[in-house]
Amino acid sequence: MAKDIYILGIETSCDETGAAIVKNGSEIVANVVASQIEFHKKFGGVVPELASRKHLEIINPVLDEVLEQAGMGYGDLDAVAVTIGPGLVGALLMGLGAAKVISYVKKLPLVGVDHIEAHIYANFVDHPDLKPPFVALVVSGGHTMLVYIEEYGSYELMGRTLDDSVGEAYDKVAAFLGLGYPGGPIIDSLAKEGDTEAIRFPRAMMSKGELNFSLSGLKTAVLNYVSKLKTQSVELPLPDLTASFQAAVVDVLVSKTLRAASQKGVDKIVMAGGVAANSYLRRRMTDAARDEGMVLYYPSMSLCTDNAVMIAASGYYRFIAGERLSLAANPIPNLRLGQSVQSL
Repeated sequence: MAKDIYILGIETSCDETGAAIVKNGSEIVANVVASQIEFHKKFGGVVPELASRKHLEIINPVLDEVLEQAGMGYGDLDAVAVTIGPGLVGALLMGLGAAKVISYVKKLPLVGVDHIEAHIYANFVDHPDLKPPFVALVVSGGHTMLVYIEEYGSYELMGRTLDDSVGEAYDKVAAFLGLGYPGGPIIDSLAKEGDTEAIRFPRAMMSKGELNFSLSGLKTAVLNYVSKLKTQSVELPLPDLTASFQAAVVDVLVSKTLRAASQKGVDKIVMAGGVAANSYLRRRMTDAARDEGMVLYYPSMSLCTDNAVMIAASGYYRFIAGERLSLAANPIPNLRLGQSVQSL
């Protein structure tokens, strides 16, 4: 009988300080996330330097809590996995530094993890039977991309945003409307009361075969529409406005994701990243996939946003593949999906 493998995951790529212990790549033993969202709200977004300081303050208590929650010590672990990129360089340094200390002092192997890969691998936690090949739509605050995963660790970038990510577009529109931060959950909630067809906003780059995204035109169209109403002293129809904006975004995401899956001849679609928690996107993608005879997978809400469970899960697959990270490694804030990190 194979020995169980326990991986400690550490995540500090942006404004969540996370630590988790995962067994055999899919079973959550313990999970702790300390979010900074409330702290950064007053600034209208994440302030990198302040995020780093917060990570430094909270990383040790978070690690203590996850071990206590698991009823384990460092001696019970097989390896420590940590986000090495992409992300905010100062924030990444906090997690990587903690992981290096643990690795050195406790004599544990160190594994570097790609944050985007980890978002995709969060699906293996909620869906242990999921296996490649499949197409993944990664939608978050900093990334929007379509990726073909032929096998574990093999990635083909099929499409990406040429300007704003989906998360950025939501945040910018929400800020312009005075709705607050983060924009995604606020717009998703408000849009439930609106008419998705009330305002016809543009859907960019929808030509046949095109898999890249562009959201700057949609964002500008919303801003122009709002500015026009304001000059006329007309009250903003916020539910209809947010519902119409969200429908335009989701129409493009659904169409291109199905197109990518069809091009690759796969019947499995995976969603990953913080925006994968969006209720309208989940509903629309579920219906569209079913109509095309495809199966859709997405993580539970808590595993869509940044967390260390996904880092430990991804770290497990890298660990069993024999990958190890040097104690001399530095963070890679602009890490590309599929770029080798273990030899650094």
